[in-house]
Amino acid sequence: MSQPEQGTGDAMLPVTSANDLALLVVVLGVLILLLRWTFGRGRSLSARPPRIGRPDEYGLLVPVAEPVSAAHARRLGRSLREAGIKHTLAATTDGPRVLVWPDDADRARTVLASVPDES
Repeated sequence: MSQPEQGTGDAMLPVTSANDLALLVVVLGVLILLLRWTFGRGRSLSARPPRIGRPDEYGLLVPVAEPVSAAHARRLGRSLREAGIKHTLAATTDGPRVLVWPDDADRARTVLASVPDES
């Protein structure tokens, strides 16, 4: 019977060539960059919290209603959804607004005229 070989006690793998060393440096560099991006503060690639803007800062969307509360805005939005009109509820610097595409604005105003005001 042969006896098992005893280890040298060196737990690290030896680097055998310049290519191995270069690969090790590249892998460590990528890991450092990923960890820095993951745990870094201030410069994230993810979306920022929404900024409240003026009613005219929403691109092509046009305001069709100025609800008095968030509950009233949701009720107006439900009426537009039931009529098949795509809409957005936005908090603006002038208060909540119901926004729609320009082609749907007249139809949306007609639908919203039948919704009772919140008192």
